[in-house]
Amino acid sequence: MNKDQLQGKWTQVKGAVKAKWGDLTDDDLTEIEGNSEKLVGKIQERYGIEREEAKRRVDEWSKTHLHS
Repeated sequence: MNKDQLQGKWTQVKGAVKAKWGDLTDDDLTEIEGNSEKLVGKIQERYGIEREEAKRRVDEWSKTHLHS
C-alpha cells in the first residue's frame, strides 16, 4: 500500500475502515490518522492476529478503497 495514498484519503476512507474493522474505536481512528503502520498495528492488537496477516488484510482492503 502506498502510505501517502492512505494519508491523503484518510478523511474519505476512515468510515470504510470503521465499517470493515468495527472493533476499532473512534480514538483508534484518531490516533491512526492515515498512518498505514498504525492501522496495521491497531488491527493486529484488536483482532489478535499476526502482524503479517494484519498487513495482508489492510493491503487487500486498500486495493478496492485507495484507487488513485
